[in-house]
Amino acid sequence: MNKPFAITLDPGSSLANHTGSWRTSRPLYVDRLPPCNNACPSGENIQGWLYHAESGDYEAAWRVLVLDNPLPAVMGRVCYHPCETSCNRGQVDTAVGINSVERFLGDEAIKCSWKFDAPAQTTGKKILIVGAGPSGLSAAYHLARLGHQVTISDAGPYAGGMMRFGIPKYRLPREILDAEVQRILDMGITLKLNSKVDNILDAMKIGGFDAAFLAVGAHIGKRAFIPAGTAAKVLDAVSVLRSMEGEEKPMLGRRVVIYGGGNTAMDVARTAKRLGATDAIIVYRRTREKMPAHDFEVEEALQEGIQIKWLSTIKNVSNEGALTIEKMELDEKGFPQPTGEFETLESDSLVLALGQDVDLSLLNGVPGLEIKDGVVQVASNMMTGHAGIFAGGDMVPSERTMTVGIGHGKKAARNIDAWLRAETYAAEPKHELAAYEKLNPWYYADAPQTVRPMLDVLRRQSTFEEVQGGLDESNALFEARRCMSCGNCFECDNCYGVCPDNAVIKLGPGKRFAFDYDYCKGCGICVAECPCGAIKMVPEDI
Repeated sequence: MNKPFAITLDPGSSLANHTGSWRTSRPLYVDRLPPCNNACPSGENIQGWLYHAESGDYEAAWRVLVLDNPLPAVMGRVCYHPCETSCNRGQVDTAVGINSVERFLGDEAIKCSWKFDAPAQTTGKKILIVGAGPSGLSAAYHLARLGHQVTISDAGPYAGGMMRFGIPKYRLPREILDAEVQRILDMGITLKLNSKVDNILDAMKIGGFDAAFLAVGAHIGKRAFIPAGTAAKVLDAVSVLRSMEGEEKPMLGRRVVIYGGGNTAMDVARTAKRLGATDAIIVYRRTREKMPAHDFEVEEALQEGIQIKWLSTIKNVSNEGALTIEKMELDEKGFPQPTGEFETLESDSLVLALGQDVDLSLLNGVPGLEIKDGVVQVASNMMTGHAGIFAGGDMVPSERTMTVGIGHGKKAARNIDAWLRAETYAAEPKHELAAYEKLNPWYYADAPQTVRPMLDVLRRQSTFEEVQGGLDESNALFEARRCMSCGNCFECDNCYGVCPDNAVIKLGPGKRFAFDYDYCKGCGICVAECPCGAIKMVPEDI
């Protein structure tokens, strides 16, 4: 937390010994780790920036936010917000709309042209980053803040990686992405587009780089062996979404079938609808409960008229595009098994959305590397088996989300900085988790989460306008104020007001409180009445 720590009088002092031997425990002010902070893959100090947002100081909130994540307007749209899943407020009414407030702050920063602070000093060290996606941009930002000279090389014609080439415009408007990318580049970072790195060692040697961070996205669509006629139109999902950034949009036809069950399958199906398909049909071999796509993605797709054939698999494709579909059934262990029952499904095109792989050819000939299951193995400091070459994002074993990639970039930047100084980066130890059981939630009145506005379904089926709207200032302020400040004192004065012995001392605005153990009897009322769980009782002999 960024809030000031409480000052607690030393229980070993002469004053503390006056209370008598009958006191067996005493209260102690603590700072606990909010579950939202703990769940954030980017390591954001969520409670810290909500603290500023709820007071209406949006720029201060944004500046705390971007200490960890330089793309809040983007992440406020595409992050799957595990912070909200972990939010203690969800056990009172509904979780705080953290992602909604993040988006509001990101949009406010673009509107007000807020810029990142320039680094205090320069180190003279040169870092090469391969890939201008979320992980590469995050690493570049954090390394620039540390004073290093950063160059990003990307094989694509535009920056953004899978944020641009994997996420449709109806989820992420390109002007938002461009604005946040440009703010990062304005820190003095060099971006080289259409510049594929064929061999990382050669590139480092020619450019005189002291270290490299590899953040190549998973741009290669996986294929499956499906017997198909020579005239059958079989495409991969990544290529379809990538082609949406060009002038010529993909020709998918009126009846499009998508094979797969992830978020990419949903994106392709919804994109096909917007391109004029009368039928966009997802074929998935398992049930909805097992579908890897996020539930809200599935729900939005169904609202837009996407059809889903559950427990089905594709056996072959004819020259005319007719698909032979085999029905599946679950065995006693819940795994799909073939039934021998078939049906025919007509289609103009089949799009395979079966996952993506990373192009690792730039690592050919690099000694010391370990590649397993198509990804590069890295140590806890994000460094590969070759000294000075670090990797993150889709290239390493991890969950493939934008927010995870941003977290990797930050972590790698801090470790690269330490490695260049012949040091080891050590993250600060985490505080004890502020579990719901440690709170006193009866102090918080019911105030359900504000629902973000949604574009009308008919317009969603025919345009690429942004589907989900943002909060206005009044709603964002309301949402920020729903934060319960789990585990960290927000100076509500409860402990001061309920103490029967006047043992709580107010230290002034922003300085919290202290206990005068000369008067404290160890009754524990302060603990029982602290809304956010920022006081605990400890044995007297500690």
